[in-house]
Amino acid sequence: MLYLNQLGMICALGDNHAEIAGRLFDGHSGVALTERYSSGRQLSLGCVDTVLPSVEALPLIHRSRNNQLALAALAAIRPAVDAAIERYGADRIAIVLGTSTSGIAETEAACRQRAADGKFPSQFTYAQQEMGSPASMLASVLGITGPAYVQSSACASSAKAMASAARLIRMGVCDVVLTGGVDSLCAFTVAGFGALESVSAARCNPFSANRNGINIGEGAALFLMSAEPATVALRGWGESCDGYHISAPDPAGGGARIAIEQALSRAGIAASQIDYINLHGTATVQNDAMESAVIASQFGNQVAVSSTKPFTGHTLGAAGAVEAGLCWLAMQDDNRAGCLPPHLWDGVVDSALPALNLLPAGARLGHPVRWALSNSFAFGGANATLILGRE
Repeated sequence: MLYLNQLGMICALGDNHAEIAGRLFDGHSGVALTERYSSGRQLSLGCVDTVLPSVEALPLIHRSRNNQLALAALAAIRPAVDAAIERYGADRIAIVLGTSTSGIAETEAACRQRAADGKFPSQFTYAQQEMGSPASMLASVLGITGPAYVQSSACASSAKAMASAARLIRMGVCDVVLTGGVDSLCAFTVAGFGALESVSAARCNPFSANRNGINIGEGAALFLMSAEPATVALRGWGESCDGYHISAPDPAGGGARIAIEQALSRAGIAASQIDYINLHGTATVQNDAMESAVIASQFGNQVAVSSTKPFTGHTLGAAGAVEAGLCWLAMQDDNRAGCLPPHLWDGVVDSALPALNLLPAGARLGHPVRWALSNSFAFGGANATLILGRE
């Protein structure tokens, strides 16, 4: 059994378990209107406003806002990570993360300065943008010498990273893995999604007849995974790549179905045993249509479901880990009543979509959450599903 022993997380909802869970279960979104990354145009974004750890003492190649978010998540679980290194040895600890932006914000700022005065700033190097930067930075800070690498497959990145982490332990390559994901906001990313006409100015509205696009967010979630027993385990995972279109999902949901079926099979449970599904739920027309059809056909319309992206924004490469983190919080001992993340939307039903049990504010199971499933479906047809089980 592979357990998720510790969780450090920071997102638009907060930077500690109590704050994040409190706002989530109370239905208080962290998404807000801002012009921070879209000069002259207000957009709803899931920004992190917490003061982040300094990176000034790190080598230049590791200085980025993305790495600051990773360090903020690490800070919450640093004692447990250090204890694992002491117990197992630095060479028996791995780091596997997901990201899609890495330090692109620093490149954006450097290009802006070059356009203004003809040269890049002295405190800039392209290596800040390398996708492997978050893993190599954490390995350097922690003194870890086991495998350290990044998965970058768009919005499925960190869910796939967690699956990779599980495989490393099962293969005997390491005893413990620091795994999850991190992504940060910048104007380049916001403009890119805007160019695809997939960004909503208002808070996103998943599965509504009025849905018109995503809110982008930022955040980091780091799990300490090992065979040491804990409350929550990663019981199943499934991955597929349908390659249907560079940005649109396969309308039939073939790849999504494969990922879900693999996860259920690996967990050794039936679809009827799932207590809660964290939907990918981006609030784009095509994604929600595909996912609702897949969920209805595989789970029916009674299982409790919600999209948490109206709370955090779509944290891109970090989304799989952040949303698994929200499930992890719902499965802890202090949630005996089984409070579940509500589905924030305008309540306007899209008659073209199959009916789902979208959770209202205050929803609870009446018993602890035993099984939670989380979907991540990415550009390029990369699909990943995680199943968390409570012991």
